[in-house]
Formats: sequence, C-alpha cells, structure tokens
Amino acid sequence: MTSSHIDIDQLADEQLDPTADPVRWRILAVLMVTIFMTLISVSIVNVALPSIRLGLDATQSDLQWVLSGYALTFGVVLVAAGRAGDIMGRGGLFLIGVTIFTLSSVAAGLAPNAEWLNATRFAQGIGSGLLNPQGLGMIQHYFRGDARGRAFGYFGTTVGLSVAVGPVLGGLLIELGGPELGWRLTFLVNVPIGITAIVLGLLWFPRPLIVRLPRTGSGLRSLDPVGALLLALAVLAVLFPFVEGSGDRRVWWLLPLGAVLGWLWIKWEQRYVRLGLNPMVDLKVFSTRSYTNGITIMTLYFMGVTSVWVLVALYVQEGNGMTALQSSAFGIPAALLSAYAAHWAGSRVARYGRKLVIGGLMLALFGLGLSILVVLLTDAGHLSIWWLMLSLSFIGVAQGTVISPNQTLTLANVPLDYAGSSGAIMQTGQRIGTAVGIAVITAAMFYALAATSWAIAMVVGFSLISIVVVLALLVAFKDLRDRRQSS
Repeated sequence: MTSSHIDIDQLADEQLDPTADPVRWRILAVLMVTIFMTLISVSIVNVALPSIRLGLDATQSDLQWVLSGYALTFGVVLVAAGRAGDIMGRGGLFLIGVTIFTLSSVAAGLAPNAEWLNATRFAQGIGSGLLNPQGLGMIQHYFRGDARGRAFGYFGTTVGLSVAVGPVLGGLLIELGGPELGWRLTFLVNVPIGITAIVLGLLWFPRPLIVRLPRTGSGLRSLDPVGALLLALAVLAVLFPFVEGSGDRRVWWLLPLGAVLGWLWIKWEQRYVRLGLNPMVDLKVFSTRSYTNGITIMTLYFMGVTSVWVLVALYVQEGNGMTALQSSAFGIPAALLSAYAAHWAGSRVARYGRKLVIGGLMLALFGLGLSILVVLLTDAGHLSIWWLMLSLSFIGVAQGTVISPNQTLTLANVPLDYAGSSGAIMQTGQRIGTAVGIAVITAAMFYALAATSWAIAMVVGFSLISIVVVLALLVAFKDLRDRRQSS
C-alpha cells in the first residue's frame, strides 16, 4: 500500500514539472478562457437586468437576488474548494466547476420564471467558487519568479478585456434578440466558451493534476469538514446582510454571529493542528506580513474601486437618461488600459515590487479626483459627460497596476500545499470588500441624492471611495517598510 502511494506521488511530481513550458502555458490558456467566461457573465448580467425584469415580470427583489445569489454562493464555497483542490487535485475540481457553471448557464438561458433564474444563479456561484481557487493554485504551482508575475499579468489582461467586452456584448445581444430573447442570449453565450474550456482542460491537463489521492490524512478528515462548515457559515453571516437588500434590520444581527463563527473557526483550526492533522487553512501564513498586508490591500481596494462602476452606471443612465449600451461605453477605455497595465506590471513586479501597487493606488486617487471635477463641471454646463471616459481611464490603469502585482506579492511565500486555500482567502476578502463597499457607498450616494443633486451625490460617493483607497495606500506603504526591514 505504501509503495503504491509512493509511485503515484513520484508520477505526479514527474508529470507536474513546473518548468515544462508547453504544459504550464497551455494550462494558463485554459484558465484565461474560463475567467473570461465567468467575468463576462457577471458584467453582462448587470446590463441585462432591465430586460430580465420585463421578460420574466420580475420584482425588484428578484433582480437583487439575480446579483446577490451568485455573490453569496461564490464567496461561501471559495476556501473549502481551494483546500479540496490542494488535496485532491486542482484540475479535476476546476473542470467540475466549469461544468457546473456551463450547465447552469444553459438552465438560466431557458428559465421560465424569476425563481428558476435565481436558482441557476446560485448554481453558477457554486461553479465559479469551485474553479477560481484552483486557477490561482495552478498558477502558484506552475510558475516561479518573473514567470509568475507574467502569468498573473496575462491573467489580469484577460480580466480587463472581459470587463470591456462584457457590457458591450450584452448590449448588442439584447438589441439583436429583443426584450424576450436578448437577455437569454447573455447567459447562453457562456455555453460554447465553457465547452471549449472543458475540452481543452481534458486534453491539456496532466492526469495527476486532474485526480490525485490525498498524501496525508484519510477520508473526510483530510478535508477538515468541520473547519470548512464553520468558515462557510461565518462568510455567509458576514455577506448576507450586505447583499440581501430587503431593508430588514434584523439581518444585521448576523454580523456579530459571523464574528463568533470566525473565532470558533480559528480555534478549531488550532485544535486540528494540535491533533497532528492538516487544517483547512495553514494559520501560520497570517504571520507572514506580506500575506496579511496584501489581503488587506486587496480587500480595501475592492471595497472602494468596485463601486466606481456602479455609481457611474447609475449616474449615466438614471441621472443623464442614457441607454445601457451607451453606459457600457464609458468603461471601455478604462478596461482596455487595465488589460495593458496588468500585462506591463506583471512583467515588472519582480523588479519594482510593492512600488508598483503604491503607484497604482496613487493613480486611482488621481482618477477619482479628476472624475469629481468632470462631474461638477458637467453639472455646471462647462463639459460634456463623455469626459468621464478620460478620467476613468486613470482608474483603469490603476486597476491593472494594483491587482495583478498585489496577487503575485501576496502569494509569493505561501506553501504550495496550501496555495489553493490561501489564494481563496484572498478572493474571499475581495468578495466581502466588494459587498460591503457597494452596499455602504451606494446607500450614501442615494442618501445625498434625496437631499441634493446627482452631481453632489456622485461627489459624496467618489469621496468615500477615495478615503478607502487612501487606507489601502497606507497599508501598501507599511508593507514596503516591512519588506525593507526584513531584507
């Protein structure tokens, strides 16, 4: 029995050679195709909401859950899925996640009512939550040094392109298909992309990457099911009040419950280690300053900057009477510049390190300040609203310069055995930051709008975002100082 395990492990190590260029770049290609699909799905849904409301006679609550259901299940399964991939093989769970996402896209496109659509969005969130941490884990495994920075740069380029293409493609599909068929096409467009990713994964993923026996532990104990359940419930309790959107104040009692569940999860993980078992997350990784600082930067960044595009869409459409397709055009230059900046920064992160992230955050602050000026001058009749495309472009460059390099720096010293779960912790921070930021910042904007004008409401929203970005910048300076002291 022992020799069998040794043979399997040796075979895995031989075939999973991270220096084998043809293997790792093919794997990265599959990852990019898939992330393109999942992000297009998110941005297309934002554009399709009015058509869904008409096509399915959906209520405002139904539309809220079209967005929130995906965010909830995605955030809840991330870390457990990451750990399962670390133990059982990332390729297999990645392909399972892609399959779930693709099948649920078919079901969403054929949805007869809003309840069915929301159920499929929950399923899409599970599929995306399964595949995303495997992608980060595979990049960690297959790439080292400068090559890892370039890989995350290509990854970021794909993100930027998908954000640019998604809203425009959604607007075109809705125009072509009309109010009944158009929104269905925005889901069904995932199907050929998903099938392509599955076929390429089966052809190009080495077999030990797809299925691997656990090296330590046995059965469910190696997956730490109690730890997985505690963390999932903690994330659910924290996310739910921010994405639920009904206005019921009782849901906010879930926040202290989430804190208690988080504390219980930490205690359980510590107990797991004392028993000589492998925990779901190696808590020692949090003692690494670069990891903790990087997660904090990423959470704050997503808490602030993600809301920019929500505010702009509201301002352009509701405040200025433009269409969804016109609204999508405002983000195209920013998204394309983000794609280029991610590639540029990814190839230079080993040389410049945290300075790239600091520069990106400063650019974001400049773009926010310029956008405030454009909004005020537009309101006074001195500028066209289309000047926002220029000011938002600086935020696009910032996005490419912050996210990809920060991922590389944050995960640089993470043990490979915990690459999936550690990356998933970072992604969970992104999801929580996004949910909290959008809920708080849009609420503040609407509160200001009730008493003033759209221009002042946008200034309030952008100012709050700027405060959060300043906090992220302070943490980035702290990390730069920590790195200098430790070197």
